[in-house]
Amino acid sequence: MAEVIRIGTRRSRLSRWQAEHIATLLQRAHAGKQPSLEIEIRPYSTRGDANPDAPLPAIGGKGLFTEALERALRRQEIDCAVHSLKDLPVEQAAGLDVIVPARGDARDALLSRGGMTLAQLPPGARIGTGSLRRRAQLLALRPDLVISPLRGNVPTRLRKLLAANSAFDAIVLAAAGLHRLGLDAHISEIFPPERLLCAAGQGALALQCRADERSRALFRPLRQRAAALTTAAERAMLSALAGGCSLPVAAYAQFERDTLRLQGRVMAADGSQQLDARAAVLISRADDAGEDKARQLGEQLAQRLLAQGARPLLDAARNSDGR
Repeated sequence: MAEVIRIGTRRSRLSRWQAEHIATLLQRAHAGKQPSLEIEIRPYSTRGDANPDAPLPAIGGKGLFTEALERALRRQEIDCAVHSLKDLPVEQAAGLDVIVPARGDARDALLSRGGMTLAQLPPGARIGTGSLRRRAQLLALRPDLVISPLRGNVPTRLRKLLAANSAFDAIVLAAAGLHRLGLDAHISEIFPPERLLCAAGQGALALQCRADERSRALFRPLRQRAAALTTAAERAMLSALAGGCSLPVAAYAQFERDTLRLQGRVMAADGSQQLDARAAVLISRADDAGEDKARQLGEQLAQRLLAQGARPLLDAARNSDGR
């Protein structure tokens, strides 16, 4: 008799892709084992989805895209929830575990009318994004740009760009979502981290489950060490700055052999100031304290950014709508 695994997800096309991807990984991880797995995907609506046009800071609160799924987990309606990791609050939810599978592309991508790169866009070009992090870095690169708020799922944003009466010359989206939906043909430019640094956890998925033995046995095989450690460092930096996805904070970590390197950035919302810091730590493959070291690296980098003057920039961003 098959063991039924119920996966919770948001209703968007990208969220369904992510849930189906996790279902495939689970089937592969447990292939040939008894009992076999039967996967059921259950879609949920979230507060963030119910207000598709409002800026995220205006909706307020943490967990806009995740709390409905967490409730379903606690009520045992589902066995796991699949999130974009960058949407998941950095505070660990009591009684729940988070497992990070292999990470996708962490970079941001420009999509423009006519396929122009950022440098090729005309003076005063209008770029759509709902992210203060992207807004601040774009303005640092091109102060002449007009940045306008844009929300909605990936296909909705793309339709708004391509409409005949579009209000935008270009938009910026996560490259991973475009790759996953087969929309690479619309990408005009992918930004390297040194130009436009990503959000903490961008490109990674989070498989959230109950912290019990059955869940660990089912879902722990999906954990990918490099993805778990790099995102742990990024999210620890964000947590130490008391930041979130609505603030102009960026972080990206990667391994070079056994060295975990982390870059962090805090910006003024208008792009007029940008603080950068880097740090690294040695974490061997046999190191059982790897996640602790990764988190300590993130906390260390946050302190370097605070010492450079990050706190006033973050406070100013919290007290404004970023425009």
